[in-house]
Amino acid sequence: MKQFTCLLIALSTLLAMQTHFSSADEWHQWRGKDRTGVWNETGILEEFEGDQIPLRWRVPIGSGYSGPSVADGRVYVTDRLTKPEQVERVHCFDWETGEPIWSYTYDCVYKIDYTAGPRATVTVHGGLAYALGSMGHLHCFDAATGDIVWKRDLNAEYNINMPIWGIASAPIVEGENLIVQIGGKPNACIVAFDRKTGEEKWKAVDDSASYSAPIVITHAGQRILICWTGNNIAALDPETGTVHWLYPFPSTRWEIGIATPIFYQDELFFTNFYEGSLLLKLAPDGLDVELGWHRTGKDERHTDALQTTMATPVRLGGYIYGVDSYGELRCLDAQNGDRMWEDLTAVQKARWSNIHLVKHPASSDNKVWMFNEHGELLITELSPEGLNIISRAKLIEPTRDQLNRRGGVTWAHPAFAYKHVFIRNDKELVCANLEK
Repeated sequence: MKQFTCLLIALSTLLAMQTHFSSADEWHQWRGKDRTGVWNETGILEEFEGDQIPLRWRVPIGSGYSGPSVADGRVYVTDRLTKPEQVERVHCFDWETGEPIWSYTYDCVYKIDYTAGPRATVTVHGGLAYALGSMGHLHCFDAATGDIVWKRDLNAEYNINMPIWGIASAPIVEGENLIVQIGGKPNACIVAFDRKTGEEKWKAVDDSASYSAPIVITHAGQRILICWTGNNIAALDPETGTVHWLYPFPSTRWEIGIATPIFYQDELFFTNFYEGSLLLKLAPDGLDVELGWHRTGKDERHTDALQTTMATPVRLGGYIYGVDSYGELRCLDAQNGDRMWEDLTAVQKARWSNIHLVKHPASSDNKVWMFNEHGELLITELSPEGLNIISRAKLIEPTRDQLNRRGGVTWAHPAFAYKHVFIRNDKELVCANLEK
């Protein structure tokens, strides 16, 4: 009888955990579900109680640009150490306590600029965790145990034309394929692998890689992979790699595309530090594409456009909001690219000054959470009339490995899951409760 009771308790606990994870919002990949930068959780606080957000837990880690991902009760993040040897690491922690579950270390000598650590967020799907390192090491782990399911050295296998800042584009899962942008040669800028075995399924596009993460959209009744490569916007069949179209968007200096493409109805939006803002229009019932508008300035210092460095903008209806090259928060009319307003209160003005924007429609249609490079979390509202900062507070301290200027920065993207926020700097990973 005692054993039966214990079994019932165990089953009840497991059922409760499954119910919790199935109903709670997770952040299992770059920019969350569907890579849209949307947090749908309800029951979230409306403002902070003070100027410092209390932490639920903190754990030490090494440096890196990659944001955390959260799935099935676990938090994943990557980092780098340089002593005694140069290594990259993949970590898994318990989301409630921060206790380590597993960690994996592999040798990785950097031959790139900005050496703070890995860039790409871990992608978790179907019990597997995919980690892509800065020099092209791709690992597939059992997400629960950390056992290696398969691995590949993409730099050695695909003769990568290594970007100056390394491989940064987070892998994406579509169906049974794991798709990566790596800039391989020949004709291997984008490569798909069987997500369970690591077998190559297809490769496509003869181009260098950008740092922008691909997305998959549903349009004209089919799934389409949208990938911003070094010199093109590419639309592919994610199952076969067939190229539907390439729209040239070459860089005048070097490949610097970082922001994720934004898809809204039949429009795709892109923004680049040097090349400005580009909006493409897709044929409503087909695969044709045409230019909507392209806006840029004399240079990145003198522009009315939106010329972002790292941050992916958000689109709210007919307007696009993002952070320009020197930290100017701007609103653009999506119809023609005209600037509606500029605001300098969300982050200090500086070259490459950064804010990550996450929509929170469960609260209101224009509610946006912002995490700036000073380690502050802001609760805001955005409209064509301007920025309304409802509340702001410090979440984590800036560190200098990512950028040894202006007192350091926090450039990693936060994860929002289980009514909590998870973020890292170059020294620690932290978790804070945002529940009412």
